[in-house]
Amino acid sequence: MGTEVSSRNEITEPLVGSSPTKPKTEESIPPWRDQITPRGIIVSALLGSLFCIITHKLNLTVGVIPSLNVAAGLLGFFLVKSWTGLLEKLGFVTKPFTKQENTVIQTCVVACYGLAFSGGFGSYMLSMDQRTYELIGKDYPGNRAEDVKNPSLGWMIGFMFVVSFLGLFSLVALRKVMVIDYKLTYPSGTATALLINSFHTSSGAELAGKQVRSLGKYLSISFIWSCFKWFFSGVGDSCGFDNFPTLGLAAFKNTFYFDFSPTYIGCGLICPHIVNCSVLLGAIISWGILWPYISTKAGDWYPDNLESNDFKGLYGYKVFVAISLILGDGLYNLIKIILVTAKEILNARSKQGCISDIIIPQTEESSKLLMEENLRNSTFVKDSIPSWVAAAGYVTLAAISIATIPSIFPQVKWYLVLVSYIIAPALAFCNSYGTGLTDWSLASTYGKIGLFVFASLVGSNGGVIAGLAACGVMMSIVSTAADLMQDFKTGYLTLSSPRSMFVSQLIGTALGCVIAPLTFWLYWTAFDIGSPDGVYKAPYAVIYREMAILGVEGFSALPQHCLEICCVFFVAALVINLLRDVTPKSISAYIPIPMAMAVPFYIGAYFAIDMFVGTAILFVWERLNKKEADEYAGAVASGLICGDGIWTVPSAILSIFRIDPPICMYFKPSVST
Repeated sequence: MGTEVSSRNEITEPLVGSSPTKPKTEESIPPWRDQITPRGIIVSALLGSLFCIITHKLNLTVGVIPSLNVAAGLLGFFLVKSWTGLLEKLGFVTKPFTKQENTVIQTCVVACYGLAFSGGFGSYMLSMDQRTYELIGKDYPGNRAEDVKNPSLGWMIGFMFVVSFLGLFSLVALRKVMVIDYKLTYPSGTATALLINSFHTSSGAELAGKQVRSLGKYLSISFIWSCFKWFFSGVGDSCGFDNFPTLGLAAFKNTFYFDFSPTYIGCGLICPHIVNCSVLLGAIISWGILWPYISTKAGDWYPDNLESNDFKGLYGYKVFVAISLILGDGLYNLIKIILVTAKEILNARSKQGCISDIIIPQTEESSKLLMEENLRNSTFVKDSIPSWVAAAGYVTLAAISIATIPSIFPQVKWYLVLVSYIIAPALAFCNSYGTGLTDWSLASTYGKIGLFVFASLVGSNGGVIAGLAACGVMMSIVSTAADLMQDFKTGYLTLSSPRSMFVSQLIGTALGCVIAPLTFWLYWTAFDIGSPDGVYKAPYAVIYREMAILGVEGFSALPQHCLEICCVFFVAALVINLLRDVTPKSISAYIPIPMAMAVPFYIGAYFAIDMFVGTAILFVWERLNKKEADEYAGAVASGLICGDGIWTVPSAILSIFRIDPPICMYFKPSVST
């Protein structure tokens, strides 16, 4: 699965000078049913479809997916405000647009497009298809023709419905413990709440309008540029601006070139500087140093007459070294978060008996803050979701899933699914707690654990498909549970009812179960998904299938010295993470992130250059006018990403109707005469 980049650094304070996050005691809070509106659901479906298209494109190209929470809140505000403004001009009376409705829309959109990420359309689900099987090789040990299940709308939508709702019911009873008792931060949820609260003040609405205009401007530029590029992209994989040797033909052969992608530049503007620099460093280490060196060993370490995608050659090094970095980073952070969670819980319990002995001096300001906190607490607790509803919902959905999944994947026996659902709530709690502390969801790491365990348990007779399916079950539960708690934090700070938040999550998840497969199907039918030489390489599909084969077969099939190199990078990932934790913040801020470094090892360096261009633009912008950069960078980035994403739809339609670009622009060395 791709690397999801959090938005913790996007908004760190209210967008206006006043304190919009502090609720007033006289504020009117609409009933929970009024917070969910038909217009809100329609807007959520539209934005959910757009963001699913964007997420699929990123998943199928580079696997780096920025958080779109801020864009969801911003565009939700813009669309509903435009809607109500138009109706008022036509003489209709409209209901006021409240921050609670804005929060519900944002929650619904995130729940919808989140399934395009956690649904595995670019990773475990695509790993089962015929193309990925053939890429790895029919003669590759453990890669069996029987372990193939090609995408189909029917089973994908069915699988989404039976696994995607369980995470919502697994932890809903603990929302008060996580948000009020433990006071977990959930940085992205808090940042989104600050944004929405700012929108619904007079000065905040003015800034929001400017942000929306900026987003629309760059969305238009991005869309027009993507359309312009299409005319030169010809037929084949070597045409157009996407293959422009900006750094020279020699660098181009090692994937070092700028490909003029608005999406990746937008990602660079949204992602923290350290993420973008880590990606570029990974590209330099792999495509600048390691792969050219290993290429000189062809005929010694591996046969020199292999295809470019043969795992017994250089391709195998690329995949498994990337896997080792990803697993090293994931394992370290998993152990770290479990230890931190256990320590925090023990500390919280030990302090409970001492609370009554602490006397806090009351000032006018502290009294006001206490009143505001009490208002939030009472609002958050008032519309409670009964524990029996959560328990009954989880048991019922688990029973349906246990009966259904073996019919979709015969390799997965019912008792294995039952075991998954018994241990999943504990893992979901760990992931949700860790996300609240660090803003880093490790859903893909928990999924990989399920993949390895189930693949080894089932063995060579179906272990590959069983492991990939178990990965989907586990990842879906822990991911949606963490997303729900993140949104509960947003609702807590915007005085939104937890019941409306939960219902909007259910609606968004139901929309995502249909929209995410349908938008993926658009790509599947229009483009050559999984081609190693195409635009939509689907890099994680190969990686996840290799992980499943590794879980079944072991390390015997790796090329010479590959295991030793993998061990070096696995240990390096652990050491780098340890250094990030033990060094002072002034130093650790410059230490790279192994998970981000791993992405270009397999894919190439081109997108790393695009993202670095984005981060360079932001760096200069911050130096020239930090306030303006903080206020508008997210809107500009969202516009660049959304415009390029929107162009995907007409591009796919043209491809479906076999309408090819009229011009092929390509480059070759000049021939001296």
